[in-house]
Amino acid sequence: MRSILPILTVLLAIVALWYAAAIPMNIRAALTQAERDGAIVTPATAVERRDSNAIGLALKNPAQIPETLDQERARLPTPHRVFAELWDTTGAKVLAGKAMSKRSLIFHAWITLSATLLGFAIGAILGIALAVGIVHNRAMDMSVMPWAIASQTIPILAIAPMIIVVLNSVGVQGLLPKAMISAYLSFFPVVVGMVKGLRSPDAMQLDQLRTYYASRAQTFFKLRLPASVPYLFTSLKIGAAAALIGAIVGELPTGAVRGLGARLLAGSYYGQTEQIWSALFGAAIVAACLVGAIGLIQRFTMNQMGFNR
Repeated sequence: MRSILPILTVLLAIVALWYAAAIPMNIRAALTQAERDGAIVTPATAVERRDSNAIGLALKNPAQIPETLDQERARLPTPHRVFAELWDTTGAKVLAGKAMSKRSLIFHAWITLSATLLGFAIGAILGIALAVGIVHNRAMDMSVMPWAIASQTIPILAIAPMIIVVLNSVGVQGLLPKAMISAYLSFFPVVVGMVKGLRSPDAMQLDQLRTYYASRAQTFFKLRLPASVPYLFTSLKIGAAAALIGAIVGELPTGAVRGLGARLLAGSYYGQTEQIWSALFGAAIVAACLVGAIGLIQRFTMNQMGFNR
């Protein structure tokens, strides 16, 4: 209970602030609709309402406040409408046996997740390989690491269309371009974490292995690699979340019709803000599942290696 209560308190505070923010965000549309329905609103003209403060409008028209909390195509949809949309596109589809229909958020989440997993695997393998090279080769340390850092200064929204155009020009389409963008974002946390982990053994531990005449390979597998495991899993959690972002961003410049990025685009094109927010929540749930799965693997691995004993 001591761990659940603070979480619930923060969650309730966020929901309360969300509802409070929806009132001024949606009040102008609510007043316009009320005026069309024949109600008396203050100020009376749309020009005056446009120039008025949103909070002041809400205070002057308390009768229209309930309308701000249950609008279609609201500027800021309220939590209950977002969760209703989320249920309609997930749980309701599962109960109807249409979990993988094109209107199901589960279907779109799976499309994005497949690119995420492929890109995450590529990025993790590349990151681990680069980290091993950086730790054991001074030339790579002096050359590769600065380039790896510099690569992350390029905005992903700028480089994603370039990657997709280049790969399309050589006939590579579909899953792989999105996976490459995911790998681009996910490899860097793994590189940094693994370099830190592989260098975590202190001089006394390294000297002790030298007294045993341990080879570089034995030092790596018996000391450096086990010491890097906690750092590796921490970086993998960050890399998994970054890979998901990369997969979503990779769907935006292609005009995709499948995936969470496609849902975000469609919602923005047609003013379906509830669809946008439900896709965002879907992405957050997918990211939480990825991080949770890595956490379970981490706990099992650490227990087997004796870290938690």
